[in-house]
Parts: sequence; structure tokens; C-alpha cells
Amino acid sequence: MMRQEYDKYTAEDFKVWKLLYERQIVNLPNAASQAYLDGLKKINFTADRIPNFEETNAELKKLTGWSIHVVPGLIDDDIFFQLLSNRKFPSSTWLRKLSQLDYLEEPDMFHDVFGHVPVLTNQPFVDYLQELSKIALRYIDNPWAIHLISRIYWFTVEFGLIKENGNVRIYGAGILSSAGETKYSLSEEATHYPYDVAHIMGMAYRKDVFQKQYWVIDSYEQLFHSTDQIEEYLKKHADQPEANFATSV
Repeated sequence: MMRQEYDKYTAEDFKVWKLLYERQIVNLPNAASQAYLDGLKKINFTADRIPNFEETNAELKKLTGWSIHVVPGLIDDDIFFQLLSNRKFPSSTWLRKLSQLDYLEEPDMFHDVFGHVPVLTNQPFVDYLQELSKIALRYIDNPWAIHLISRIYWFTVEFGLIKENGNVRIYGAGILSSAGETKYSLSEEATHYPYDVAHIMGMAYRKDVFQKQYWVIDSYEQLFHSTDQIEEYLKKHADQPEANFATSV
């Protein structure tokens, strides 16, 4: 089993973490979901120290029973969903270089940990993540079904927004780990839709640009309870060809 080799982090690694953390944290008080902000405090993330997974896991286990599981990078769908179904969130341990601060094609530890882990302290959210993964495993031999599930994962876990006290806030890690998309996703330029399973699962996405649209949940409980709708959608559409679905974003 892979582990985080904390003593191998370099001075540049600590500098990269600090720069990314300080650049983004100033944007979050009026942008991030309260669950994210609360989670950030509960797991004791700071700018001056790269998170130690053993310490973070001790806190996560107490709060929701989840833990960070070290992976080398991108992993196959079956392994990914198997880990999530067992309440283990896959994360790399490597950090981007100073020359790569603004964009990486493959997620690094800052995205995996700063973006995702604070919300893993919220029970309804992790219940959703676990149930979605169990659904994925039931369809793991159907590539089209897995692609449909990737859409709902993309527009919730990675790029999801939530309505809190009348304001739209961010819980998606793909936004929270990006200073630019944090500002854009909440701006008047961005298009917001009420959370709708069928709408999302009928919409393709791109990884190389800011999203053209975002879906806003009313609560994490709503997200969890939507897993029945996700499974019903798959029962009807998992074997239909791509031509029946919207492909432009």
C-alpha cells in the first residue's frame, strides 16, 4: 500500500502549497460553502504546513468515518469507485512545480486535498459520494453508464454550487482549488441552473475551460436523496447511444 512520505517534501513543495493556499484562501470566506469553511478548520489545514495524511485521517475518521487513501495519480474507474464505496478518498501526494501554479491537466495534491477533503467532514455529502460510488460499481462494465455517472460527479463533486442563506456558494473541489474559477463561477457571466439529475446527465463537459454552466443544490441532503433519481435515469438510458444526448457545452 502506498503512503505519504512526508519527509521527502522539498522546500519548493512547501512554497508551492503556501502560495496556492494563500492565494486561494482570501477568496473563500464569501465564496465557499459553510461546510467547506467549517471542514477546513476541523482538519486544521494551514498555509505553512503541507497536510500530514495520518493527522488528517485521524480527524476525518472521528467526524465521518472517511480517510485519505494514497494513489499514484489518476486511477482506473473500478479502483476509484471501490475506494469511495469504502469511504476512502483517493489522493496523490505530489505537488505541482512553481512553473505550474495556474493549471495542471492531471490533479495534484493541492486539488485532491485542499479542494476535496474539507467537505469530507460533512456527513450528507459523503453519504452521497458513497452511494454514487456503489451505483457506479453496479454499472462498472458499462462504459456509457460510467460516462453518465462521470457527468453527475463532475457537476456536483468537482463543480457543484449550493444555495446557502439566499446566496450561491461553492462546494465543488474543481472550483475551490482554482482562484480563477472561484470568481467566475459566482459571477454574472456564469449560467446557474437548479439541480436537476436528468439535465446534468444529458450534458457533456470539458476539462480544459471554465464551465459554461453550473448546477445549484439546495442542500447536501438533497444531493444524497437524488441518488435514487440517478439510478432511475441509468435504468432508462444506460444502453442508449450518445446521439440521444446533448454533447455541446
